[in-house]
Amino acid sequence: MIEKMKMVHIVTSASRKEEMLKGLREAGVMHLAEKQSADREITERFQTMSRTANTLKEYAAPKQEASKEILSDDEFNKMYDGVLDAIERKSVLGSEISAANTEIDRVSAWGDFSPAEVNKLREDGYDLHFYTIADKDLSAAVAHDDVRMFRLGTIDKMKAVATLGPLPAEIPATEFMIPEKSISEMQAGIEAAREGIAACDEALKAASIYDASFKDQMLKTQNDINYSAANATTQGDEDFVWLSGYVPEADLDTFTKMAAEKNCAWAVEDVAEEDEAIPTKVRYNKVSRFIQPVFDILGIVPGYREQDISLWFFLFFTLFFAMIIGDGGYGVLILLGTIFLRVKQGKGSTVTFLLFVLSIATIVWGAVTGTWFGMVSAMNVPFLKALVIPSFATYPEFFGSTDSVSQNAIMKFSFSIGAIQMALGCILAIKKKISEKNLSWVADLGWMIAIIAMYMLALNLVIHEDISLKPVFGGIGVAFVLVLLFGGMSPELSFGQGLKAGLANAFTDFLDTISCFGNVMSYIRLFAVGMAGVAISQSFNGIAAGMHGPLIILGVLVVLIGHALNIVMCFLSVVVHGVRLNVLEFSGQVGLEWTGIPYEPFKKLNK
Repeated sequence: MIEKMKMVHIVTSASRKEEMLKGLREAGVMHLAEKQSADREITERFQTMSRTANTLKEYAAPKQEASKEILSDDEFNKMYDGVLDAIERKSVLGSEISAANTEIDRVSAWGDFSPAEVNKLREDGYDLHFYTIADKDLSAAVAHDDVRMFRLGTIDKMKAVATLGPLPAEIPATEFMIPEKSISEMQAGIEAAREGIAACDEALKAASIYDASFKDQMLKTQNDINYSAANATTQGDEDFVWLSGYVPEADLDTFTKMAAEKNCAWAVEDVAEEDEAIPTKVRYNKVSRFIQPVFDILGIVPGYREQDISLWFFLFFTLFFAMIIGDGGYGVLILLGTIFLRVKQGKGSTVTFLLFVLSIATIVWGAVTGTWFGMVSAMNVPFLKALVIPSFATYPEFFGSTDSVSQNAIMKFSFSIGAIQMALGCILAIKKKISEKNLSWVADLGWMIAIIAMYMLALNLVIHEDISLKPVFGGIGVAFVLVLLFGGMSPELSFGQGLKAGLANAFTDFLDTISCFGNVMSYIRLFAVGMAGVAISQSFNGIAAGMHGPLIILGVLVVLIGHALNIVMCFLSVVVHGVRLNVLEFSGQVGLEWTGIPYEPFKKLNK
């Protein structure tokens, strides 16, 4: 359920501002309204520290044991400054090596000479310049009265020359700029830079064991960011400071107790009807909490005034997951992986419990369809064959049936699940609107009639069930009229105004009625994606089965890689299709737009 929120205000004297903020952080129940940005310097420190911690992971030896010791603030700052210096110095040295190599490439054709000696000659009055010049232009330069030239050799099919004074502008030539150092000096510099980089690498490797200390300091910095943001959000004058925010009704006692202890004044009021910034705090029960990791990954939160469908989302998502993965063998692999994760963690988590449920559901679906790694031979095992529901069998020939009968049964099941889920969405919307005295619940009743009619139409058109279409089209017509007449109703409008608003949306309602058929049809993806996964499994099995003798090792690799790729694609299909059916089709019927603001109280984080 979505917890009821209250708007609270807290006031104290300007001199006790810090005491009030610390009290609010300790209570950890107030979601700040209009939260301001934290101090930029603190935010940048967190970002730099996070990047540095990730960089150090690249220097950790594969079997290196991380230090569990948490450095003190002074010790960490000393180590951290050394790490930043090493990273910066390594970058500078790398740039120096790159520049030196570029310069060596530029001057290497001229040989390893001493630029210092050339500069000494220039200081002694010999204005030396060096050029590369084409043969045809060399003759003109030699014949020129003002040119004093020395031929040096050939560079890249061009003549290299030295002159006393610059060449006249009318003679085409490319001047060679004397480098600051000789090639041997630059090579020595490169070697010294490489030694410096090696020293930096050693320093970074030594610091890579302090991952726990980095996490500890990042947590402290994150708490500093939150405190800084709360401090910036606080309003006040010379005498008083105050804050406003939202507190769950169930936590009001915690808030008021803290305010009394800190000698603060406070006020509590109901949230305004027009307030769109109210945060959403969902209280999960023992079952619905399993879906929380999925919500967290997707980053979706119901709006404060929307419905909590987490339980229904979890139940349907579990079924969709099982049907899309579709293979009991894959379910066993997921279960084994979950057991390994559970043992490694040492304690259970919501994620592992969710994976347990999803893997078991997948095993059950694989058992009733007879799908085990896409192997036909699995049906030769009496125990596995006894678990199959014949009408759902992936290999119906073992049960005296045909592929078309089995496929039609699963398609009908998919359509039925879709119709049930969407109709349930309408019922939830009706229940909510009746409690709000919103007459538009009649339009939702119309949508439920349309869904049932479209379901019957899908059965007739896709799997050719003998269904009379007259009552189907009659139901669609009745549904359209109900939606048209009552779709614009709302508590703040009169019946006439609501009727007028509904009629104004006639064309949109007509298109939505047509799209309702598409929504019902979209549930066929549960059948199609599941069958595609089975077909891919069978293909890889068939390729491997044709390999004999020495090729049997290659066949094993084909099976392992093929099934691994198929599992990955199945998981992607769950995200694309299984989540979509809940977030779009089902949520659309409920009237849920997932526009919620997550409830994030000002508190001291512990992880």
